[in-house]
Amino acid sequence: MSDAPRWGLTIPFDGVPLHEQKQWIEDVVAAGYTDLWSSEAGSTDGFTPLVLASQWAPAARLGVAIVPAFTRGPGLMAMSVAAMAETAPGRFAFGIGTSSDVIVERWNGIPFDEPYKRTRDMVRFLRKALTGEKVDEKYDTFTVKGFRLGRPPEVQPPILVGALRKGMLKLAGTEGDGAIINWLSADDVKQVVPYLGDGKEVVARIFVCPSEDADAVRNMGRYAISAYLNVPVYKAFHEWLGRSDDLGGMWEAWAAGDRKAAVKAIPDHVVDDLIVHGSPAECRAHVQRYVDNGVTTPALAIFAMGDARQAALDLAPH
Repeated sequence: MSDAPRWGLTIPFDGVPLHEQKQWIEDVVAAGYTDLWSSEAGSTDGFTPLVLASQWAPAARLGVAIVPAFTRGPGLMAMSVAAMAETAPGRFAFGIGTSSDVIVERWNGIPFDEPYKRTRDMVRFLRKALTGEKVDEKYDTFTVKGFRLGRPPEVQPPILVGALRKGMLKLAGTEGDGAIINWLSADDVKQVVPYLGDGKEVVARIFVCPSEDADAVRNMGRYAISAYLNVPVYKAFHEWLGRSDDLGGMWEAWAAGDRKAAVKAIPDHVVDDLIVHGSPAECRAHVQRYVDNGVTTPALAIFAMGDARQAALDLAPH
């Protein structure tokens, strides 16, 4: 990993077909973004946008944050990671995590059982499989019989673990090459990074809205926060971070089925902590606080009030 400051951006851009994003990708990389990070939830898969970007931005670092540990079998996971690593040798970072019961169980029909162990087992399997070594092993959450990857990548990609609380953070530090974190404030980073140990990469997806209309941002932000932080894994994360008093009203109303009251119960200061907003200069300064507290790779996820491309360019490092 380079010692130069990194500045990442979440791709693909919303509202633009994948095949039309070439110019957008070229523009943001030319503006100073060093990293392009995809995700995998209910939109695109995690790999396809990166394959395209690898050809359109041949100097950019590419990462996925994250691929769920449950939704691909071990062999297919190894093939997908290896193919991406071969496509962009030395430029690809693979992020894996538990995801959530919503994505794994409700959307994909896969039991969300023992998520910590499933992620740990997949990391251990990939470490071995990506070298081309034959894997014939019983893990706690799956068994692999005689798998050998036919095209092991020339350059082994770093494996980063999506982590929220202590157990996953420690796994990211001991068996991963670092952690991917999200939905936390700049100050929360100080509570998270000590569990990783020294020298580990910390990628943070940071939600940014470059707008000085604070009321509009807070109204939009409340809906985003309610959609995410009522998911059990994120609820537990923010309880651990100490937001039970701030978010207790939202959780109570949500559990009672009153979505409007849940959204309304989110305090302004919570939105201000979790969603970076203001002028582009103010946003960049706020993101820098994450870096100062231990994030090595900020990956901006932009909530644009208007032109998404222009918002990304406005937020580029200067």
